[in-house]
Amino acid sequence: MSVTPEHYAEIFRRFQAPISKVYNCGLKCAPLNGGEPVCCDSGHAIPIVEHSEYKLLSSRTDMWHKYVPKSAAEKAEVADLKGSDCRAVECNGAAHCERDNRSLACRSFPFFPYFNAEKELVGLSYYWTFEGLCWVISNITIVEKPFIRQFLDIHEYLFKADDNWRETYIQQSATMRGVYSRKNERFPVVTRDGAYFWVLPKSGGKMVKATKAELAKLKKRWNPDKAA
Repeated sequence: MSVTPEHYAEIFRRFQAPISKVYNCGLKCAPLNGGEPVCCDSGHAIPIVEHSEYKLLSSRTDMWHKYVPKSAAEKAEVADLKGSDCRAVECNGAAHCERDNRSLACRSFPFFPYFNAEKELVGLSYYWTFEGLCWVISNITIVEKPFIRQFLDIHEYLFKADDNWRETYIQQSATMRGVYSRKNERFPVVTRDGAYFWVLPKSGGKMVKATKAELAKLKKRWNPDKAA
């Protein structure tokens, strides 16, 4: 079964909570990235959506359009999507954002559903390539429970519509464990109830409780110069 525009309409309806009502993370990184939040800058990440999601978005707004690659690397990335269920797109920029018409990736960033080594969905972790770029990753304790709840709810709904997405994130989670094991570093996971755990390197995915003092040290990883 594939994910239809109707599925995405339901996902958008059910997933509207911000990461935090207290902090506007875009105001943290935008001044250091030419005025554009890192997550809204296709120079850092080309937005990828399913064709069915794009069909829904196109019926609701003119905020999104086909992405035009500018470099050889970008052309290769877009070419890799040929014949797949996905396409590269771009929005009109943060200044023209329509929050009700953000893509699923926009609503989720910088997080993805994290599966433990037993292939159980336990919470969320982040796309590690944005470490140092994304302020939220370095301040992960700002994540609020409504966001966590809605994030996991709609992803479970997505998995029921297309189990390939579950397999994608199981693999993504395993890759993250491998990346951090090679670096011999732990990484944080936010669980369903808003608790924080470390996934230990070279441990087979063992998780141990993280303290706020430990998590506060992640702030040192934010590197504003990386965005410039």
